[in-house]
Amino acid sequence: MTDNSDDRPLYERDPVGWRAYLAEGNARQARKRVGADVLIRDERGRVLLVNPRYKPDWDLPGGMVEANERPDLAAERELHEELGIRLRAGRLLVVDWVAPHGPWDDSLMFVFDGGVLREEEKTALRLADGELLAYHLTPLDEAEPLLRPYVWRRLGNAVAAAALETCRYLVDGELLPTDT
Repeated sequence: MTDNSDDRPLYERDPVGWRAYLAEGNARQARKRVGADVLIRDERGRVLLVNPRYKPDWDLPGGMVEANERPDLAAERELHEELGIRLRAGRLLVVDWVAPHGPWDDSLMFVFDGGVLREEEKTALRLADGELLAYHLTPLDEAEPLLRPYVWRRLGNAVAAAALETCRYLVDGELLPTDT
């Protein structure tokens, strides 16, 4: 008697079928918007904020991640496109899940440490692509009224994570009770 069954997994038995199965799953799974911002400070502890042309409040410098782009590289690209500077996105400080709001689905926002601007980097800042109306180094205690509440909370958590040399997971800018 011969056993014709093949108990090998699909990826071994039918590699082409397996890839088609994965592609079908990929096409049906949810996609999330992803943004990547950078916490940039100066020697006095002020934070760099930008005033985008397309929304009513200020924000951290950065922007949306393009398809198949790494978030850290997206942040670096956005800094160059919008402010004309080449700055490395350093350590990850925050991942913030933003709940659906208005016409937007949920999103993931990454905040990377951009370090402290040197004087020559400050003088190199410029409005480069027309997407921003202004930028400003702002004392932290003056930033709150400029930002949406969840962006203000995200900024505060990014500053704290930088000081503590840690990374924080947030929900709408709020640190979850189990995190420190």
